[in-house]
Amino acid sequence: MVLLTIDLIAKSPKHFKKKRGLSLPDYLQTLTHLHFSSRNIEDIGDLSMCRNLTVLYLYDNQITHISNIGFASNLTHLYMQNNNITHIDNLSNLQKLSKLYLGGNRIAVVEGLEQLPELKELHLENQRLAPGEKLLFDPRTLASVAESLSVLNINTNNIDDIRDISILKELQYFSAAGNKLHNIEELQGVCSHWPQLLQMDLRGNPVCKTAKYRDCLITVCESLEVLDGREINEVTRQFLINWKASKEAKKKNSKHMLPGPMIPYPVINDFNSSQGPHSHIQHRASVQQWRPQHTLRAKPFPTPVSGLLTHAAVPTAQCSSVDA
Repeated sequence: MVLLTIDLIAKSPKHFKKKRGLSLPDYLQTLTHLHFSSRNIEDIGDLSMCRNLTVLYLYDNQITHISNIGFASNLTHLYMQNNNITHIDNLSNLQKLSKLYLGGNRIAVVEGLEQLPELKELHLENQRLAPGEKLLFDPRTLASVAESLSVLNINTNNIDDIRDISILKELQYFSAAGNKLHNIEELQGVCSHWPQLLQMDLRGNPVCKTAKYRDCLITVCESLEVLDGREINEVTRQFLINWKASKEAKKKNSKHMLPGPMIPYPVINDFNSSQGPHSHIQHRASVQQWRPQHTLRAKPFPTPVSGLLTHAAVPTAQCSSVDA
């Protein structure tokens, strides 16, 4: 097993050249950056003499646990992607940690970040999870970084719901490509809590196939500059925002319009009101049977004067046909 220790640092050709006559303890105190990536390291030993470390590179190794780095109170950047880490722990003393890279590990729950008030970037992409598992978030951790986190990368982690992370109101860069997000309404609701969001990448999610997907997100995220790798044209954004506002205004106005009064029967003059309470039904029937005739001035009557007496009793239907 390869263990990262003071002796391993001392034997490293790269660090040996920088030592230049200094004693080992003095040299270790001058170290601010420690590069030990791709060394098959499985565990971290006692490095407490490197108390001034600010950046630690341990990516592409075989580390299974985050341990023995609590001494590094000045650490700002920690690179531990592509290891075999299963839990995020032992970071509580890293009060100045700003960037944490843990992509490509075996982490199933995002936790253990409650004591990191300065954390601004969190990279958790491509976790090697068991079949059926998805990356989950501890609410306590989310609440603790809600005021500081501005960059979050959770690509390819089988995630189908991101409502929990809507609490991260300081987000400016969000990447969740290659997941299983599918609900455009939920996505819009989450994005409405991120007023400072500048870039977002959701490529490879089912939601991207939703009609008007891009338009919907542009109108919700008014500060968004890049969506799925494509810049947002300011003219297009303003048009969509104005269109949405106009549509909502019309919808609001339509709700205030009241329907007209309903009239159950035609309005008629009831001259026989003394016939009783159902007299209006009889009058309605009589009105429906009566058809007004066109005046004789509209079209001369074709029957000669001598035949008026003969044709005086012409049926109503025949008169209608002639006048038409």
